[in-house]
Amino acid sequence: MILTVTLNTALDITYRVRSLRPHTSHRVGEVTERPGGKGLNVARVLAALGHEVTVTGFTGGDTGRTVQDRLTAVPGLVDALVPVSGPTRRTIAIMDERSGDTTQLNEPGPTVTPAEWSAFQEAYEDLVPSVSAVALCGSLPPVPVGAYAGLIRTAKAAGVPVLLDTSGEALRRGVAARPDILKPNTDELAELTGSHEPLRATQDARRRGALAVVASLGKEGLLATTPEGRWRATPPTAVHGNPTGAGDSVVAGLLSALAEQLPWPDRLSRAVALSAATVLSPVAGEFDRDTYEEWVPRVAVTGEVSAA
Repeated sequence: MILTVTLNTALDITYRVRSLRPHTSHRVGEVTERPGGKGLNVARVLAALGHEVTVTGFTGGDTGRTVQDRLTAVPGLVDALVPVSGPTRRTIAIMDERSGDTTQLNEPGPTVTPAEWSAFQEAYEDLVPSVSAVALCGSLPPVPVGAYAGLIRTAKAAGVPVLLDTSGEALRRGVAARPDILKPNTDELAELTGSHEPLRATQDARRRGALAVVASLGKEGLLATTPEGRWRATPPTAVHGNPTGAGDSVVAGLLSALAEQLPWPDRLSRAVALSAATVLSPVAGEFDRDTYEEWVPRVAVTGEVSAA
């Protein structure tokens, strides 16, 4: 069982329009709604890969009930979301069919009271000992800025590996708690380390506390710096589509391969293939299975194993 934590859950709404133009009215060709927030996207991909997943975080209001209703339809997924009085946010993605570009509008998350935060911490502490890995994903609602750092320490105290995927101050404080895997993109990595050179930045992030760092390089794939070695994973060709959720599929690929005890090159091949297959899917948290299965053996992984 893998546990994903989404403190800022959402209902993801995707509109498809023929061509997005400012200052004009648009006819929406298609509307889709899915449970959202990075950790829920990760969980849906993991479930599609055949892994049992528990999701936790916060849910509230009518939007939160809609999110939970949609989660019950996902085979292999267990809902352990904690209720709050504030409403779950919505995110709006507007996909331009002509260009393939996506415009994202993200509402703020709900206010979380001290009592609600304490209730979540207790629920999390009860869940962690029974899982094989934890993913802490996404932005923080109004909770302590060191929230992820505390959750990392709880998982590590239970001997459970933990992956962190966040940004800003939550990332800076979280990395100091020594997560097993850090999954930033290049902008987040540069903000953390001050370096825009990916290799130097991943090495710096490890010095700051992360055991392994897997940096998303966008269309250029992934760069991993780990205790076992350093690798670059490159997709066989560029893909165009909806990039929303591609990074979440990287997390799902890394976690699923970790649970299966695969070596790092195989973890990276799976993560890159899943990311590309997600770009070809119309909504986050889903992926084109044919593309995924075709690409896994075609991802080029180069690098070197560290000396013992």
